[in-house]
Amino acid sequence: MKAAVIRKFGEPDVFDYVDVDTPEPKVGEVRIKILATGLNRIDHYLRLGGVNPNMSFPHILGSDAVGVIEANGLGSSRFQIGERVIPMPGYPLDSKDDDFKPMSAAPSYLIRGVAEWGTYAEYMVVPEKWLVKDETGLADELVATLPMPLVTCVKAIKVVGEVKKGDTVVIHGAASGTGSIGVQIAKALGAKVAATIRTPEKEAFVKSLGADLVIKTESENFVERVNAWTEGQGADMILDNLGGRFLSDSLKALRPLGVLVSMGMVTGMETTIEIFPFFFAQQQIRGSLMGDIDDLRWGLEQVKAGKIKPTLDRVYELYETRDAHARLAAGVAVGTIVLKP
Repeated sequence: MKAAVIRKFGEPDVFDYVDVDTPEPKVGEVRIKILATGLNRIDHYLRLGGVNPNMSFPHILGSDAVGVIEANGLGSSRFQIGERVIPMPGYPLDSKDDDFKPMSAAPSYLIRGVAEWGTYAEYMVVPEKWLVKDETGLADELVATLPMPLVTCVKAIKVVGEVKKGDTVVIHGAASGTGSIGVQIAKALGAKVAATIRTPEKEAFVKSLGADLVIKTESENFVERVNAWTEGQGADMILDNLGGRFLSDSLKALRPLGVLVSMGMVTGMETTIEIFPFFFAQQQIRGSLMGDIDDLRWGLEQVKAGKIKPTLDRVYELYETRDAHARLAAGVAVGTIVLKP
């Protein structure tokens, strides 16, 4: 099969488009013919060597995909040949951890493409228990934008952030693949949403997602804007996928007893917070990684109902993975970048 592989860490030009062995499904697994795969920010960090420095080469990156069942391994019977499916972006490798809650805290949990070969290829094998039937009715490239942003944000906003109808929510990096889905999840839950972006050219896109307030962080003080928007009370919940100074500044825009969910580090891996106002206001900082299969199913139900729409930036052919990653690294995408084998 054809695949985009890396043989070392580095810039986007480390990708090669080559032939590799087509994987064979083992007991309980199925082989999927990949129709499209979505790029995520973690792919960028993996390529640079910042997530798994002990990666074995050659390696295939990628966590998200939509495809059709191409072959069933021994004992696999849940899906028929040709049926459209969406794999979980991550799952426990040890069956003993199948019922671990939350799944992402299981000892053997791993995001696909981190150590095992991922989705930048024509085929992949997946345990059938970590597949969800694709009933969205959407085009391949649209479905491919969904899995990781959807399952991650459902977990972070609905489960960890406990957002409910009437809450005020801030979504940072709202024009990104993850942020754009996060805005829609918060709206689907009945929240009022303030969304931050860097530059004004992304404002119309974010407003189209349903954001009630759009804040341009390069020219506006988001803390002041959020506090004015909430009449000095602060937001009930803030989703921070940026890290760095945005995490510490976000506490200044968070109400007493409010929840800040940290799930990213785009602008930095370190920050400093003022301890006294933090504990005096009894605020909470909660980390969130990845959701369970039920979170993915809930998100896909919202997609099917039209409450959440995929946000596609651009489609590249698999042999153009270098170009796709250059765009990912530049941080200019509006929505999710997709590869098609």
